[in-house]
Amino acid sequence: MLKVLRSELEEELRGNILPYWMTFLPDLEHGGFHGHLTHYNKIVPGAQKGAVMNARILWTFSAAYRMYEERSYLEVADRAYIYIRDHFLDREYGGVFWELDYKGGVSASRNQIYAIAFSIYAMAEYGLASGKEEALETAKSLFLDIESQALDRERNGYSEALSRDWLPLEDKRLSKKEINVTKTMNTHLHILEAYTHLFRIWKDQQLGDALENLIRLFLERFIDHEYHHLNLFFDDHWNLKSSLISYGHDIECSWLLHEAAMVLGKPQLIDKSARIAVRMAYENFSGLDDDGGLIYEYFPNEDRYDTDKHWWPQAEAMVGYFNAYQLSGDVEFAKKTMKSWNFIKEKIIDHTYGEWHWSVSRDGIPRLDKEKAGFWKTPYHNGRACMEIIRRIDQTE
Repeated sequence: MLKVLRSELEEELRGNILPYWMTFLPDLEHGGFHGHLTHYNKIVPGAQKGAVMNARILWTFSAAYRMYEERSYLEVADRAYIYIRDHFLDREYGGVFWELDYKGGVSASRNQIYAIAFSIYAMAEYGLASGKEEALETAKSLFLDIESQALDRERNGYSEALSRDWLPLEDKRLSKKEINVTKTMNTHLHILEAYTHLFRIWKDQQLGDALENLIRLFLERFIDHEYHHLNLFFDDHWNLKSSLISYGHDIECSWLLHEAAMVLGKPQLIDKSARIAVRMAYENFSGLDDDGGLIYEYFPNEDRYDTDKHWWPQAEAMVGYFNAYQLSGDVEFAKKTMKSWNFIKEKIIDHTYGEWHWSVSRDGIPRLDKEKAGFWKTPYHNGRACMEIIRRIDQTE
């Protein structure tokens, strides 16, 4: 079973996901990558270019090069690195610009900590792939920016967003659909992810302490230990402001938290995070539909579900269930991994135009009005899921 899964994931990664981004996304006129492609792979002229999209491309192709040592993957990573270095990095104040216009001019200069975290994650991976010390130095510098400017030293946790010159903002939201609060689980999750990866390379005491603090924040603040879902939105004083359940974030957190504890290397945290990862993965089954697809969200106060099945929770479900299988030995998790993959193959992969659909309805109808590539739709979730499970299968053989 695992050999077949590995083979199919590698074919998807190297035959669909990576070639799609290599073929359609490079902006040969203005540099970097196009900011928006429709479902039908049409370039949207004048689309803005986001820091998160570019950092995720950099991470994905750097990781792919490290796995396969195929020169064309490194060339895409080089393109992403050069564009981020020359256009997104703020040389005056530190941090990264949130958004550029299609020609590379700054259109939104605020420091969204989420974007800085992804830039750290990507720069660390590119440093490993390319051997360029300047990329690792950039990752370290951005880490220090977050620690010096965004850490709440009185109440703990990190600010959601600050101005270019690191002052408080009225609107701190990552996107318009979110609650305007100071501290969110989502931003902390990706700081955790970034610090974990940087600590693999740079065993700095301050970084290690920050990583341990983040792990403990998840164990003490973000994870609801009664229901094993995540608490998502908080104010300055850690008052919970929403009961929303995000099934994709729950399962993504389960394996990223365990990974962070493993990299940090403290046995007590490793043991605790492993037990929680298995429990969160088990509880995540409540968001699984009969077809193996993971629904998007649940609103407890309204007893209402968003039953659409977005591309990224499916990718994270595969990894989270496989991680729980490795930790517990429970074959039910292995079966759920396969069921998730079968759903992706049947409903999420776009076998006509390439890459993955943004989402499908509960009936399996794809959203054709949503982008195939853009500000949020990148090769990071699906590309990483393929590479992560391939690597894990290889390690078990």
